[in-house]
Amino acid sequence: MSLATIYSRARVGVASPLVTVETHISNGLPSLNIVGLPEAAVREAKDRVRSAIINSHFEFPTRRVTINLAPADLPKEGGRYDLAIAISVLVASGQLGEVNLQDIEFIGELALSGDIRGVPGLLPSAIACHQASRQLILPEDNQQEAALVESDAVFAKHLTQVTAHLLKLSKLPTCVSKPTAPLPLDHKDMRDVKGQYQARRALEVAAAGGHNLLFIGPAGTGKTMLASRLPSIMPAMTEAEALAVASVQSVAGRKMGLDWHWSERPFRSPHHTCSAAALVGGGSIPKPGEASLAHCGVLFLDELPEFDRKVLEVLREPLESGEVHISRARGQMSFPARFQLVAAMNASNEAYNGGQDYYQSSASQKYLKKLSAPFLDRIDLHVEVPPLPSNVLVNAQEEGECSASIRLRVEKAVARQRARQGVQNALLSGRQLESICALSDDDKHFMQQALETLKLSARAYHRVLKVALTLADLNDSPVTRAYLMESLSYRKMEKTLSMAVSS
Repeated sequence: MSLATIYSRARVGVASPLVTVETHISNGLPSLNIVGLPEAAVREAKDRVRSAIINSHFEFPTRRVTINLAPADLPKEGGRYDLAIAISVLVASGQLGEVNLQDIEFIGELALSGDIRGVPGLLPSAIACHQASRQLILPEDNQQEAALVESDAVFAKHLTQVTAHLLKLSKLPTCVSKPTAPLPLDHKDMRDVKGQYQARRALEVAAAGGHNLLFIGPAGTGKTMLASRLPSIMPAMTEAEALAVASVQSVAGRKMGLDWHWSERPFRSPHHTCSAAALVGGGSIPKPGEASLAHCGVLFLDELPEFDRKVLEVLREPLESGEVHISRARGQMSFPARFQLVAAMNASNEAYNGGQDYYQSSASQKYLKKLSAPFLDRIDLHVEVPPLPSNVLVNAQEEGECSASIRLRVEKAVARQRARQGVQNALLSGRQLESICALSDDDKHFMQQALETLKLSARAYHRVLKVALTLADLNDSPVTRAYLMESLSYRKMEKTLSMAVSS
C-alpha cells in the first residue's frame, strides 16, 4: 500500500473539526513534504516523525513522501498531528500490514525517541471524536481530560505501544479516571462576614438568579471579601456546564487538577491593568480571555473605574449574548463567556468624605466618568457597602450565616427555575418574563411610575423583573409588589451613578 488515510482533529476555538491525514509514497528522490496550510510547528513534524519512527525500530521510507492535511483551507498548528502522521507513514509503507483505521482517530506530539507528549486543547477533540463514534488514541498526559467524556478513548506513552495495539499484539489502557464528585470548594465561607446584611442579601439573589452585581463603598468595607465568597453559595454545575468549563480550560492550556478542578465554578479576578485582548481573548491565533475562563463562574473586577474604559466596553456584548466572537483576517472564532460579573468600586479614588453629596464632588465625577451608562445598565444589582459601626466590628462575636445553608436556599430556587423554563432567570427573554411574572394592573401602573421616576431603559425594566422573579423563587411564591420594590431598590444607586457619569 502506498496510500494511507488517517483521521485526526484540529483546534478552532472550542470546536474541533476533523482533519484527514493523507500520505502517499511514490518513487523519486527521498523527501517528505507536508501540505494543507501547515504552520511552522506542523512543518517541523517531518523531523520529529522521522526520528520517532527510526527510534521505534521501524524503517522510514527512502522514497518521496507527500502528506496532505485536509481540508486544505483550514490552518493547522501545533504538534497534535505528529502521531497521526507517523501512523499514516507506517501504513502507507506497508509496515503495519492491512489494518482498518476508519474508526480510529489519533492525536499526540512525538518526541524524537518515539515518546508521545500531551497537547493542549484535547478535550474538545475527545468530545467531537465521541460524537463521531470513533475511538481516540491520545497521549497519557491527556488521559485525565479525555476521561471526562464517556467514551472508549485509550492512551499510550510510546509509538510502539500504539502500533502493538493496532496489530492486536496488546491493548492500550482506557481512560477511566473521571472524577465522580466535585472537590471541596476552596472558597472562604460567608460566616466570616460581619454585618453588611444588604450586601449578603444581594449576593444570595445574584447566586440564585445569575445576576450581575456592583458593590460601591469606601475602602476597607469588605467589598472584595464579599465578592470572593460568591462561588461558595452558587448552585452546583450541571454535567453540561462542567464539560463546557473544562473545554475552555483545556483550550487555554490549563492543567486539570492543578490550574482548575472538575465541577468547580471558576473565579477570575484580573488586574485593572489588563488589556481588552486579555479580558475577552485575542492574539494572532485567538485564545480565550478572562471572560471565557470565567464561563459558568464569576468574573470579579476590583477597582472598576481603574480599568480602561475601552477595556470595559468590550464586555458589553458577552454580558448580553454569553459569547465572545473574535474576528481575524484568517477567520472568526467564538468562545463561550456566560459569566456573572461582580465589580467593586469606591465613590472616588481621590476623596471620600462620607457625606451625602460625595457622588457629586468634582473628584468623584472625574473618577466615575471612566464608566459608561450602557455598561452600568447591564448590571442588575447596585449595592452600597457602607462602613461598619465600630461596635459591630470590634464587639460582635456571633458568626454570620454559613455558605452551606445559603447555598441550600439558592439551589432550591434554581431548581424551581429549571423546572419552569430549564434556565436561570438571567437567561429569560422579555416575553417569557412578562408571561411568568403576570403582573396585575396595579403592579403594572406601579412599575410604569417607577420607570419614569428612575428613568430606566427597556433593558433595565426586564432586568428588574428578572430580579423580582428571583426574589419570588427564593421564597417559593409568585411575584408581588414587595419583590418589585426590593428589585427596584437595587437600581436606585444606578440612577445616582448615571447622573454622575453624564454630568
